[in-house]
This record gives sequence, structure tokens and C-alpha cells, in this order.
Amino acid sequence: MVVIGAGIAGVSCAVELTRAGVPVRVRERGHVSGGRMASKRFQGRPADIGAAYFTARDPDFAALVEQWRAAGLVREWTDTFQAYDRAGRREVPGPMRFAAPGGLRSLVEHLAGAVPVTVDRLVLVVEPGPVVDGEPCAAAVLAMPGPQAALLLDPALTDATRVVQAQRWSPSLAAVLRFPTRRWPDFRGAFVNDHPILSLVCDDGDRRGDGAPVLVAHTVPEFAAGHLAQPTGAGPAIEQAVRDLLGLPEQAVDTHVHRWTYAKPSGDPTGPTHHLDADGIGLAGDAFGEPRVQSAWRSGRDLGRALAARLA
Repeated sequence: MVVIGAGIAGVSCAVELTRAGVPVRVRERGHVSGGRMASKRFQGRPADIGAAYFTARDPDFAALVEQWRAAGLVREWTDTFQAYDRAGRREVPGPMRFAAPGGLRSLVEHLAGAVPVTVDRLVLVVEPGPVVDGEPCAAAVLAMPGPQAALLLDPALTDATRVVQAQRWSPSLAAVLRFPTRRWPDFRGAFVNDHPILSLVCDDGDRRGDGAPVLVAHTVPEFAAGHLAQPTGAGPAIEQAVRDLLGLPEQAVDTHVHRWTYAKPSGDPTGPTHHLDADGIGLAGDAFGEPRVQSAWRSGRDLGRALAARLA
């Protein structure tokens, strides 16, 4: 059994299979696991560059979050964001948003536990059988954005190919802005509406709980689409937009821009939580539901359970 992709969907799928006694291997093309729950270290300090936070409305996912909290891996962050629009600034109440002091990637690594994850392992093709890079297996799971999965799937796998080709994704850029001092108003996180560049800005020092003078900004898809070839070139425009929004007099001492070509799916929250076809090809991720960490976890879990039942 092979799971391709070590984001939270792939890892949660592998965890369920392992619990059911099904031998499984996880292959990840990147240097680390985590997927879009990505964290990058700057001078030893982590900053989240993928998902900005997560919520827990599903009772089973909430139970997992409680385990993470008991282990000191997550903290309640805030239930109130700011919203900036043409009318000014206002508070927006909502569900409790959770953050991870060690970065959201640490949660995926903790969830993986003893599941064997091989990083820097690029998979080239998944053929009928299923066969992964020429190696037959009992089943294969592709836990990644649909456009990436489509590049791996043999055209003969018509069901899975049809599903991934129907997915629609939008891009985004995430910019980590490190400032000399904290000079912005208390806001924790802010939705930015009707802006040509920004969609979300988070106070990473507040989110992490260490008070570091670090902001992380996420861009709208239209702006990101014009800078996917050279994302670093978008840094000055993003920084200026953040400074204008928050009225910051000082320039950032460092700006890092990360490109997410497939950042957000337009999933169907009323549809199935995963896909599993007769060929033993499974698909999981937050494209099967709302674009949420919780949705990706549930998708992988449900697919893992369905595969375990089939292989029993």
C-alpha cells in the first residue's frame, strides 16, 4: 500500500491503515512532510507559510486537537479577527482558531508517529494495477492537489483522472515579513477585502505566542497568478501593501515569499469526503469538502478506513 503525499490528508490516511494492520509506505517529493501545513524557519524561529490557522468543529478532529493541546503542540489563538475594507476596520467574531507554537508542520509530523514517511521521493507515474513507478501494490493513494495528481495518473485510470481534472484550484503567495520592532496595532489576524494584493495578514508573533515582530501576508489569486514564475519579485509590492494597510513607518528587515500554485480548492462541502475507484486508486484532500485543515484530515481518515475495509 502506497500513499503519495505527506500532508495531513496523506498522513491521516496512512495512520488509519496502520491502525488496521495494513502495511503502508508514504512517499513525499518534498524535503519534509506537512504539505500546505507548511512552516519555514528564519534564524531558528518557525513561521507558518501555508495554512494560517485551523478550526475544529468535527468532534473527532476536536478530540485529536485536544491530544495535541495536552502534548503542548497547539494553543487556542483567537476567536476574533479584524476585517479591513473600504468602510474601514471592524471586528469579525468567529470560531476559535488554533495555532501551533512549533509551526503547523509539527502537527503533521506528530500525527505521523511511527508511520514510515520517505521524503525526497518523487513518484513519476501511477498505472492500472495499481502500479507505482513500476512497483505493484495493493492500492495507491494520491493525497495532493488534483492538477498535481493528474500528472501522475496513467490516462487509462479514467475514474480517478476524471475526478482530479474536475478540481479547480486558485494560487496564492505567502510573504513572511520580519520587522525591527512591533509597531502595528493589536489585531492578531485580519481579513482584507476588495484589495488588489492582500487577502489575509496574520501577526505571527501573536500567533506563535513569542511576540516576535513578524507578519505573514497572503495574497489574492489574481495578484499571485502574475508572479508565479518569479515570486520573490512580488516581495516589495506585498510589503508596501502591508505597511500601507497597518500604517507602518519602518521597512521590513527581511521578506521571504513562498509560491503556492495550488493554494485553495473550490471544493463541494456536500459531496463525498474522498474518492476510491475499483482500480484501487484513492484520492484525498481538502478538495473533497471545505478548504480547511479539518476537511483534509477527515478526507484522509475516511479514505484510510475505506481502504482498510476493502483490503481486510
